[in-house]
Amino acid sequence: MSFVYRRDDQYIPEALAKLDYFLRDHRTGDVRHFDPRLCDVLSDLTFSIGHPGGEIDIVFGYRTPSTNEALRAHSTGVSKNSLHMQAEAIDLRMPGINTLKLRKAALALRRGGVLLSPQSDFIHVDIGHVRQWCLNCPASLSPGD
Repeated sequence: MSFVYRRDDQYIPEALAKLDYFLRDHRTGDVRHFDPRLCDVLSDLTFSIGHPGGEIDIVFGYRTPSTNEALRAHSTGVSKNSLHMQAEAIDLRMPGINTLKLRKAALALRRGGVLLSPQSDFIHVDIGHVRQWCLNCPASLSPGD
């Protein structure tokens, strides 16, 4: 899926609605409106790693509370108050881009939370307060790596 979601400082509602549907909870089909600032973060992230408009593989977008609880019951690292439930977080990877490089670029933006999941090879970005954490990271991986 490729689209223009903003022209200058104006968001395009039709494009954002398509994105909301694409990022829906695939377990339930529920759609929630994503904060367009998250699109800005993703756009700036691709630019900062030298791949403006590069392909982004979405691991998770919106989660209903029931989906979030089901994930919490079967995996570690799923927050009870996940910003995925507020449509303010996305888990992603970029083909051909090292996940550690992607994480460093996301941290440098200082626009929200960044999680690294090296075993699943994705990062989480959100528009909450600036913070970082790592799931099941080896001791050799320091927070700033």
